[in-house]
This record gives sequence, C-alpha cells and structure tokens, in this order.
Amino acid sequence: MNNSQLDNLTINTIRTLSMDAVQKANSGHPGAPMGAAAMAYALWFHILNHNPHNPSWINRDRFILSPGHASMLLYSILHLSGYKVTINDLKNFRQFNSNTPGHPEYGMTPGVELTTGPLGAGFAMGIGMAIAEAFLSNNINQDDNKIIDHYTYGIVSDGDLMEGVASEAASLAGTLQLGKIIYLYDDNKISIEGSTELSFTENVIDRFKSYNWHVIKINDGNNINEITTAIKIAQLENKKPSIIVVPTIIAEGSPNKAGTAASHGAPLGKEEVELTKENLNWNYAESFYVPDEVKKHFEITIKKGKENEKKWNEQLLQFEKKYPAIFHQWSNVFKNKQDLDWIDSAPVYNKEDRIATRSASGDFLNFASDNLINLIGGSADLGPSNNTHLKNKKDFSSNTHSGNNIHFGVREHAMGNIINGIYLHKGMHAFTGTFLVFSDYMKPAIRLAALQNIPAKFIFTHDSIGLGEDGPTHQPIEHLASLRAIPRLEVYRPADANETIASWQEIFRRNKPSAIILTRQKVKTISSQKQAAKGVSKGAYIILDSADPEIILLATGSEVQLAVEASKELSKTNIGARVISMPSWELFEEQSFEYKQSIIPNSIKTRIAIEAGSSFGWHKYVQDDSNIISINNFGASAPAEELFSHFGFTKDNLIKKILSLLNKN
Repeated sequence: MNNSQLDNLTINTIRTLSMDAVQKANSGHPGAPMGAAAMAYALWFHILNHNPHNPSWINRDRFILSPGHASMLLYSILHLSGYKVTINDLKNFRQFNSNTPGHPEYGMTPGVELTTGPLGAGFAMGIGMAIAEAFLSNNINQDDNKIIDHYTYGIVSDGDLMEGVASEAASLAGTLQLGKIIYLYDDNKISIEGSTELSFTENVIDRFKSYNWHVIKINDGNNINEITTAIKIAQLENKKPSIIVVPTIIAEGSPNKAGTAASHGAPLGKEEVELTKENLNWNYAESFYVPDEVKKHFEITIKKGKENEKKWNEQLLQFEKKYPAIFHQWSNVFKNKQDLDWIDSAPVYNKEDRIATRSASGDFLNFASDNLINLIGGSADLGPSNNTHLKNKKDFSSNTHSGNNIHFGVREHAMGNIINGIYLHKGMHAFTGTFLVFSDYMKPAIRLAALQNIPAKFIFTHDSIGLGEDGPTHQPIEHLASLRAIPRLEVYRPADANETIASWQEIFRRNKPSAIILTRQKVKTISSQKQAAKGVSKGAYIILDSADPEIILLATGSEVQLAVEASKELSKTNIGARVISMPSWELFEEQSFEYKQSIIPNSIKTRIAIEAGSSFGWHKYVQDDSNIISINNFGASAPAEELFSHFGFTKDNLIKKILSLLNKN
C-alpha cells in the first residue's frame, strides 16, 4: 500500500468511525467530521506537536475544535493517535457517563483542550491560549533555549464565523499580532437551515485580511499535501495570525446526503451508512473497524510524541543549568503551583475610611501583581473605571508580548472567552473587568468558565443605581441574581474595602470561577481586617449585633452600611437588630447547619433583606416579598443619593419597615 492509499484509508477510517458512532447513538452530527476528516488528519498526523501519553505536556501544540458538534472528528483522531479514548468509548458516544459526550468537554476526555459547543467560543478561547503562549515565551525564553514554543491550531466553521464573538476575537488577535495562531476554516457552505447563501455571503478572505490576518486559500480540502504545505507556510508568518480556507463537502462520500443540510445534525441512516461505505470502497463489514494498517500507521505519532517530549525535558534541564534564576522564578508556574504566602500581607483599611470597593480591588490587583509574575488581565476599555490597570507593568501589545495589561477594547464577549483560554493554557492567572450591567454581553463566557471549572476572575464594577446619572441602560438590576444562578460560579459582593480584600483573598485561595461585584461610589469601612477575613470565608457573618436581637437585617455591598446605621438608631430605643453581611451566598451555603443557625437562627423569624437589585433569590432567607427592600424595576437618570432615596434605600425608610414588621409603629 503506497502513501497515498494509506492516507485515504486513514481518512476514511475517521469518516466511518464518525458515522458509525452517530448512527449507534441515533444522535449527532456526521456531516462535518466526514467533510473535515482530511484536514484533521493532515494536521494531527503531519503537523501537530503532541504526546498522546502525556496530554498535559506544557509545550504541546494546542488544538481547538471550535464547531463542537463535530466532536466525533476529534474523538476518532484521539483514538487513532493513541490517547485514552477506546473503541468502546466511541461506541458509547453521547451516552451517560461516557467520556465521549455530544460536545467536547474539558476535563472529561484526554486530549480535549476545552469545552466547545456554543459556536465562536472555541475560536475566541484559542486567542487566549495564544496570548498565554506569547506571554510565557516572551518572559521565559532565551535566545539559545526556547522552552515555551508552540502553536495554537483550530478547526473553525461557518457557524463560528457568523457569531459576533469570533469577529471580536479575530479583530483583537490581528491587532496584537499573534503570529502563532493557525486556524483551518471548514468552508463547506452548509448550515442547519440549508446553504450558507441564505445568511452568510460575505467575503471571508477580505474580512480576515481587514483584521490583519494572514489568509491562505487552498483548492482541494482532500489534498493532504496542499493542506500540510499551507500550514507550513502559515508557520513562517510570525506577525499575523493565519486562517487557511479549506473548501470541503459536508458528509463527503455519502451518495445521497453529501453537500446537503440533511447530514448536518442527524444520523445518515443505516442504509445510507452502508451506501457511503460502499462508495468509499470501505471493504470491512464490521462497524467501528480500524484496519491494522491504520493502527500501525499511527504508531509513528505515538513514538514521535514521546521523543519530542523527551527532547524538551532535556532542553529544560539545560535551561535550568544555564539560567537557574529564571528557571526557579518560573518553576512553580510550570507545575501550576504557586504559594500564596504573600496574600496575608494584602492592604488593610481603617474603620471609617471612605473608599469605593472598586478602588480597594485595584489596590489588591496591584499588590498581587507585585507577587505573581504571571498575572495578566484588563478590561473592556474601562480600565480607569474598573481600576484594573496594573501600575508599573507594561502593556501586552503588538510591540511587546511580555506585558501584563491587556487592552481588550469594547469586546466583552471575546474578553471573557479569551480569559478562559488563558487559563486553559495553564501557567497563568488572569482577570477581566467591565461594568456589572455589561455582564450580559459576556454571560456565555462566564457560563463556560463555570462549566469547565476554571478559576477565571471576573470583575464587575458600577454595581447598582449608585452609578447615578448614566441611567437605566447602565444600572444593573437583575444581574446579580443571574450571576448567582450560574452553577459553580462564586459571586462576591463585598460591603467595604476590607471585605473587598478578603474577597480577593478567598478568590485566590479557593481557585474557582469567581465574580466580584464592586461599587463606583465611596462607602464607609465598617469591618475590621480580621472580622472581614473570617466573615467572608464563611460567606456571611454578623457584622453588628445586639444582646437580644428581635430582627435580622441581611444585606450585601453598599447596603450593609445602611443596615448598620439603622441598627444603631434602633438601639437607642431598645430595639435589637442583628446585621448580617452576606458577601457570598455560595460560600455561605457551604457552611454547616450549625454555623448557619448561629447567625440566622430559626428562632428569629422576623428578617429583612436589603439589596439594590432584584429581589430574586432572597426568598430563601426571608419570609416573603414584603420583607425585601430591593428594586424590581429599571432605574433612572439622576444623582446616586437621589436615586437611593427614591427607591427606598434610606435609613429612615428601613427603620419604618422594621418598626412595621415588629408592630411597633
């Protein structure tokens, strides 16, 4: 069997495995894997630098399957390449508890770098991976020893390019001149509803050239030599990201469904599978069959991967000997282990100090950047407002990829996914910033961070009507509730500067997907450093108490100060109120029943929740809507103090409400 015949046999093995798995599951997308089989094979067998026996090797090339619905393409390649994805795994495609779910999921399948499914997200996360590679390589590598030196490859689809997040990410990647991104565009001209002519007629080549990308168009999506040559040409371009336009036919080989939308999201059907195999000259009756020639062929990949990592480990030893200071400075980064001893020396504020929590957050970020060499982040063109700029640090820009400050521009959705990609690369700490109201623009990325359980850090400032005159378009109402509704996401809304620092300490210690919600306006510091540190770690705590409390006041953020003021006023008339600061519902719900009862006991039935946002969710802690001072309508354009007064967030209104509940009017 000559090389061309072996290539064709291998490509058809990928196609038949994909169609067999979808057919057995009676669910899935056979068309894209069949059409893109040749480009995937060319990339994985002839180009990709990876070790199937160590999927976490730090200097491996990264691969993104952005159209996650084509997952069987990736699973088939992983199986053939020697990853721990068995034939039985392929047979269990889309079944409960299998490691071959309907869309690739990070942490579930060896060799899967990230969770893809929402179109465009993988495209954008790949940009984050490339930023991480560029940052690490520019800060670590030496002229004679390049320890971090790899590419980010991806297959992207029409659907990816239609989604706005891909446009945002592509624009930024071109601006930053990320030359080690190489995407292959599966140009099959079919979407679910039919031909892409229905909705997608733009000139993709001109579009990406305008983004400052290097664009290559090949003629034949089944020509292995043409594809590999194009990738090698793209590797030579180090100032621009590259996209290779690869014309393909969806469901290549299917006599009746090739080139049609019918093959996109449904099994071909038993009869069509048989006809397709016959058309491909597939002479094996058994389903899920891998010819011995193909198995032997991929032994080259396994051997090459081991040898490449072995050479890299030897290179690393030489690096350590010649550059011990740099090596030891970054060694824990390689291991994804960094001590947090520094965190206990974080800034502390005096009681009565008036400081916006966004400012305290900025103090912490700059403190952290002095202790973490691999901290990187930025905001969606709101650095001065979000306090996210790292002072005395360089910008990450087209001129230098060693800086810590990323200017994302007004691109919230891409920003969120890029931060996810930076984390998925490993070796980095990263954060983003924008106004809380614009969390809506990046909610899909926040959800993906939580789904992948990666410690992405999302900063949201201007957290309420307290931002004032910008009005209801910029005043968040339902946003806190919607963030709290995301599984695995830990949401912090600190009451003051010390709680803000304590929240950041917990975010770093717990190392989970997190959002911190911060004020624009200055607020009085009402907690001590010790009180805040202990209290935030529990999610909720007693910030002010009385000897015999008749009512419990629960609040977050700037409204805690209001509760404290009301409690002090009530104490003058011998009415005892307990004030609970609840910076994180998620952390509070982790606590023991005994702890929860110690601060919100069942014996104290009268409770009021105070939060300048939606009442949604507070019902689990209070009796009914009448016990919640909140905002269930949109805000208005006016000075902050006037708005707080209008919506009932005043000491007098709170006291009136408390007296009414206690029947002491």
